[in-house]
Amino acid sequence: MAKISVFGIGYVGVVSAACLARDGHEVIAVDVDPGKIKAINSGLSPIVENGLDELIAQVVADGKLTATDDVQHAIDNTDASFIAVGTPSAPDGSVGLKYVTAVCENIGRALAKKDGHHSVVIRSTIVPGSCENTCIPTLEKASGKVAGKDFGVGYYPEFLRESTAIEDYYDPGLIVFGAMDDYTTRILTELNEGLGCKIHVVDLRTAEMVKYTSNTWRAVKVTFANEIGNIAKASGLDGQTVMEILCSDKKVNISSYFMRPGFAFGGSCLPKDVRALRHLAAELDTPAHLLNAVLEANEAQIKRAENMIAASGAQKVGFVGISFKPGTDDLRESPLAELAARLIAKGIEVKIHDPYVFEAYANDNSTAGRGNDVIPDLKERMVESLDALIDESGAVLVGNFYGETVDRLSQAAQSRPVLDLTRMNRKLVSGGNYEGICW
Repeated sequence: MAKISVFGIGYVGVVSAACLARDGHEVIAVDVDPGKIKAINSGLSPIVENGLDELIAQVVADGKLTATDDVQHAIDNTDASFIAVGTPSAPDGSVGLKYVTAVCENIGRALAKKDGHHSVVIRSTIVPGSCENTCIPTLEKASGKVAGKDFGVGYYPEFLRESTAIEDYYDPGLIVFGAMDDYTTRILTELNEGLGCKIHVVDLRTAEMVKYTSNTWRAVKVTFANEIGNIAKASGLDGQTVMEILCSDKKVNISSYFMRPGFAFGGSCLPKDVRALRHLAAELDTPAHLLNAVLEANEAQIKRAENMIAASGAQKVGFVGISFKPGTDDLRESPLAELAARLIAKGIEVKIHDPYVFEAYANDNSTAGRGNDVIPDLKERMVESLDALIDESGAVLVGNFYGETVDRLSQAAQSRPVLDLTRMNRKLVSGGNYEGICW
C-alpha cells in the first residue's frame, strides 16, 4: 500500500483521497482552507456528493485519512503527492495555472528538505506542455533538484462526473497517465491495475491532451445535440427522438450520455477547457472554427431559454435546479445560475428549489454555494418546498431533473407556464402552458 498526499480538498481531491483511503492507502489531504481541514478530520465531507459522507466517515475512523495545512509534514510522510487544485480560466481564456504553480512551489520547497524519493503527480486539468513548461521548472527551482532523477513527475488526469464520482472512480471508462520515471509509473500502475480497465501509459503531453480532448468532445456533443434539437423543433419534429435513433447505432460507439438535446453545458470543466484549447490553438496559429462555434452556440442556448421566459411574461420565476447538473451542489459556470442572474438584473424575482444546494446550506458546509459568483443573495432565494416554489411563481423553469418533482410539475403546467430545459417527462411536447426548449 502507498502513502499519498492529495493537495486540494476540492471535488477531485476529496473524492480521490477518500477512495484511495478506502483502498487501504494512507492518505493526507492538504489545503489552505481551515473549514475543509476541520470537516475532514471530523469525519465529514466538505462537499455534497453521493456516498461521500459515509465514505469519509469510514476512512477517517479507520485512521486512513487525515487533513492538514502543513506541507512539509505531508511530503515527509508520503511517497507521492497528487495535485488536484482548480485551474479556472484566465481573463484571456487560457488555462489558469496560478493555483497549480503555488502548490508546486510549496511542494518544491518541502522536497528540498526531504532525502527519500518522492513523486509529484498533477491531476488538475492543464493544457499540453503545462507540465514541461510550468510545473517541472517550478518544482526544480523551488527544490534545487532535477525532475525525473531526484524526484518523479507524472500527469494523471481524472474523468470523474459529479454526482457519480465514486462509482466512476471504481468503474472507469478510461485510464491514462504520463510519467517521467519508472518510480512514478509503478505507483500509478499499482493504483489502477485492479480496476478492470486498460491502462494507457503515455508521455506527459499526450496525457494532458487526452484530458482536454475528452472534455471538449463532451462539450461538442452537447452543443451538436442542442443544435439538432433546435432545428428539429423548428421543423415540427421532436429533437430527442431524432437523437435517440442516432444514438441507437452502437457500432461506432456513440455514447448517449451527452447526446441529448436540452440546455447549455456548464460546470468546472467543459466551459474553461474549450476556452483553453481554443486559446492554445490560437497560440499555435491553428484555426479552431468548431471550438469558437461551440462557445457561441452554448451562449445562444442560454439566450434561447432567456427568450422563453420573456415570452411567458412572468415577473416571478421559480427555478427547479440551479447547480450545473443534478446530483451536485456545484454552481461553477452553471448556465442556470447565469440565466437566473440575467433575470434578476432585469428586475424579475427569482426563487430556487435545488435539494443539493439547499442541503449544503442547511448543513452549514464551508463550501455551500460553491462556484456561485453571479447570483446575489443565493441563500435567501432557496426554497425547500417545491409546492411553495410553484405557488409563489408566475412561471416555473425546470433546469435540472429530479424524479420526485415530475408529477407535481406536470400538474403545475395546468395553471401556469412551465418551461422545461431538461425533459422532465419523455411524453411531454410543447403545447398549452408547457414549453420544452428543444421539443
